[in-house]
Amino acid sequence: MKKINLIELCLSPDLGGLELYMVRSAKALNDNFNIISVVNPKGKLARYYEEASLRYDFIEKKSNIFMFSAAKKLAKIIDENAIDIIHVHWTKDIPLAVLAKKISSKNPKIIQTRHMTMTRFKNDFYHRFLYKNIAMILAVTHQVADQIRKFIPSDICPIVQTLHIGTEKIELLNHEEIIALRQKLHMDDCFAIGLVGRIEETKGQYLLIEAIRKLRQTRINVKAFFVGHPMNEHYLETLTQQIREQHLEDAIHFLGFMKDPHPFMQACDAVVLATEHETFGLVLIEAMQVGTAVIGSNRGGVLEIIDDNITGLLFESMQADSLAEKIKILYDNPQLHQKYAANGQTKAREQFSNEAHFEKLSQILKEL
Repeated sequence: MKKINLIELCLSPDLGGLELYMVRSAKALNDNFNIISVVNPKGKLARYYEEASLRYDFIEKKSNIFMFSAAKKLAKIIDENAIDIIHVHWTKDIPLAVLAKKISSKNPKIIQTRHMTMTRFKNDFYHRFLYKNIAMILAVTHQVADQIRKFIPSDICPIVQTLHIGTEKIELLNHEEIIALRQKLHMDDCFAIGLVGRIEETKGQYLLIEAIRKLRQTRINVKAFFVGHPMNEHYLETLTQQIREQHLEDAIHFLGFMKDPHPFMQACDAVVLATEHETFGLVLIEAMQVGTAVIGSNRGGVLEIIDDNITGLLFESMQADSLAEKIKILYDNPQLHQKYAANGQTKAREQFSNEAHFEKLSQILKEL
């Protein structure tokens, strides 16, 4: 059977779960599809392709004013490679993909993996034009799928299907390696809480800092460790000031960006996702898979990952008091802590398998 020719498209300048998912998608589908990934040469994603043995090309879209120039280049890639499908990852790339489809002589089908929420109606001329040219949207949660069906008129709405993102098989550290890593990260003398994500206000680092302050007031030896790239220096300065004013210098640690945060997750006693309304929460699944207890806010896609008091704990979104309370439950109850971690690991392996996810995605693309 002839292989399908596929473009993986993401011109996002950032580097988070959405962008890294595209790299994983290109790697996982590479054996069964002819894939060329198209990325932003100035984006943080570019270095992942420069270091990998994956076929890729660069397109720089400076602004919407220069959209036509970028679309012409994408159309050229489509025609030269006889592309059958464009797989869009970043919502802002939809206009580019649709315009390139129209310019191209091949008329490829467009499929989007939708990672973000949809909050307003798409019934104006511009959005009607875009969505009637999209064949399918894969929503990362049932909640996102419901939003798509609600906000895109039925007469132009693409096929919508939920496909939960899976995680790659993660190498587990042994007990001695975890102890050594905890010592290296200065976690060996405390109950260590990790938060992995870009250092920006929407990720809620300030909530965890406030929760740590409240817990330290009760003489609980707990510390927070943040992994991620600062997206806003002013926000980072605000956090640093908050830490100084509350005399938490020994309790809060910023470890910077980690290309592979999974060993760090294993060293933590718990991993927190403090975003007010996370669309999905892949970091929780990754932490669950390595056997670390998780705490997440009680909104958004997190509700499809954590079963409260079974596979982890849910706290009241945006409430530092509630987050502190859930951390204290794990601190005070070692057996319960271990139970949540074990149950979470089982759920992650059974329901969020990377292999099963990409097997399903491959089937969807072949049937499109």
